[in-house]
Amino acid sequence: MRIHIATDHAGLETSHYLIESLTALGHEVTDHGPSTYDPLDDYPSFCINAALAVVRDEQAGIKALGIVLGGSGNGEQIAANKVKGVRAALAWNEDTVKLARSHNDANVVALGARQHSKEEVLELIKLFLAEPFSGDERHARRIGKIATYEQTGEIL
Repeated sequence: MRIHIATDHAGLETSHYLIESLTALGHEVTDHGPSTYDPLDDYPSFCINAALAVVRDEQAGIKALGIVLGGSGNGEQIAANKVKGVRAALAWNEDTVKLARSHNDANVVALGARQHSKEEVLELIKLFLAEPFSGDERHARRIGKIATYEQTGEIL
């Protein structure tokens, strides 16, 4: 699977660990930055670029997911969710990461690198990548309503 990853300075070490680990597992990982540690970095551009790449791949028929990391993951999730077609979910345990995929068909996951060890983050990412969307009618309907609003501004 193609994976797009971005972070802020707080998640840089975890990002490097994930890139190495996920590549070793056979995934194609694209790093959207930052390339070096800067405690004053501005994460929105990194996260938006990763989210844009996920959407571009999806539109091209390429199976792709995104990962955005920060100290808490909150700001990174907000930035990713500004991209049309992105459903970024903040996850903090096994249940939230699985539900993000199975109920919300999330295509980007946000995690807090200061909230978990690198190994815990990797395990949550593995669950995110493995969990399929349930396809349940009620979940698909709700996702469709969100997409309609995103495209048209109409609330159904």
